[in-house]
Amino acid sequence: MEIPPIQPVVTEYQWHQLVCPACGETTRAPWPAGVPSGTYGPRVHATVALCTGAYRLSKRMTGQVMDDVFGVPMSVGTVSQSEQATTQVLDPPVEEARACVEAQEVAHLDETSWRQGDKRAWLWVAVTSLVTVFVVRLFRGGQVARELLGEGFAGILVTDRYSAYNWYPVRWRQLCWAHLLRDFEAIRGRGGVCEEIGDALLAQAHQMFSWWHRVREGTLKRSTFRSYMTPLRCEVERLLEAGSQCGVAKTEGTCQEILKRREALWTFVQVDGVEPTNNTAERALRPGVLWRKGSFGTQSEEGSRFVANMMTVVATLKQQQRNVLEYLTAAHEAALRGEAAPSLLPKSDQKSQAAA
Repeated sequence: MEIPPIQPVVTEYQWHQLVCPACGETTRAPWPAGVPSGTYGPRVHATVALCTGAYRLSKRMTGQVMDDVFGVPMSVGTVSQSEQATTQVLDPPVEEARACVEAQEVAHLDETSWRQGDKRAWLWVAVTSLVTVFVVRLFRGGQVARELLGEGFAGILVTDRYSAYNWYPVRWRQLCWAHLLRDFEAIRGRGGVCEEIGDALLAQAHQMFSWWHRVREGTLKRSTFRSYMTPLRCEVERLLEAGSQCGVAKTEGTCQEILKRREALWTFVQVDGVEPTNNTAERALRPGVLWRKGSFGTQSEEGSRFVANMMTVVATLKQQQRNVLEYLTAAHEAALRGEAAPSLLPKSDQKSQAAA
């Protein structure tokens, strides 16, 4: 059996220099390529980013982990500096991932509240089949959605009913039925005629989901599903029309708003690859919600960039079943060599991006 060679472990670099006894000039050896100029190397920076950015450990706890587990003592300030270094290294591949969203056929968008210092902010996400991209912004308007999608996006947009997405054409949208179920529950809870309308809407929605699950399982053909959905669609829209004239202001308002975008209720019926809910984006935001609850947000714009970059990297690599620690290490190693960090896109899409 052939024994693989033992790889050396470098624990220290010594930079040789001499002082001329005659003129006093100091001559130093050139800095070797690929050698970190600071105290810590690529693997340490990658591990710190993994602890704070993926496992959501506090900076103080991360310093303790680095000391206890790896024997690498780090102060809270040093952890922050390491995060800043990771943010800069990840900026180019994250920007490439954001540009990739524009070319996708389907995108799920959602947002959740955040804190940046003493200001209210929002954590936004765009989920596609290839990449998941996050940004933190101090506003919650449609301009952020435009920024995430890119000006050239022409695919199907899956969202809830929030007005920030109303600039996008209705015929290319899909409204989230999970949110609609909550609206129907609220209508039912108002009693009287609203209870009757809400019950009927919920019954139609549950029937629709029953058929949809069979489509996903492969036990119901999509062509059959479409034929089933024709009378169901008519009944749902009839009930919404009734709700818009029921005499209860809140119910009338809700039904009228849904009817304004009635086309966006049924996009998933006609277009393959489109889901009837926005659960994909809501699941992607869940780690951000936990991060916010544990750390109460970020203290600066730089900290928000670190959050957005790391959440983008972790979620995208998880989609592609790639190792986060190995990627972060490779990104820092590339920076030492003066090269770009590895792409977050799958190899086949990297080639198509380059060709384009």
